[in-house]
Amino acid sequence: MEPCSYYLETKDGLELAVRVQPRASADRVEGVVEGRLRVRLSAPPVENAANKAVVEVVAAWLGVPRSRVSLIGGDKAREKRLLVRGDAAALVAQLAERLRG
Repeated sequence: MEPCSYYLETKDGLELAVRVQPRASADRVEGVVEGRLRVRLSAPPVENAANKAVVEVVAAWLGVPRSRVSLIGGDKAREKRLLVRGDAAALVAQLAERLRG
């Protein structure tokens, strides 16, 4: 994945570069900051809670089933990689629309 790009279209769907802030006051996607999709989570970074929460928050935000989103990198770091399975072009359109709104 390129350092300045927050997504990469793949044959399986869309790979997202995400920066997580655990223990925030609420769960929310804040937009793209420094080449990463910034996600604030109320979950703490212990016992995989933040990893599960980031998958759920991003899936809900994109309007896709949770089963289509998986963590593929950064399980012990704030910078994570998620894979959203599906048609990459349609997912890019959804992503752009969510970021505009």
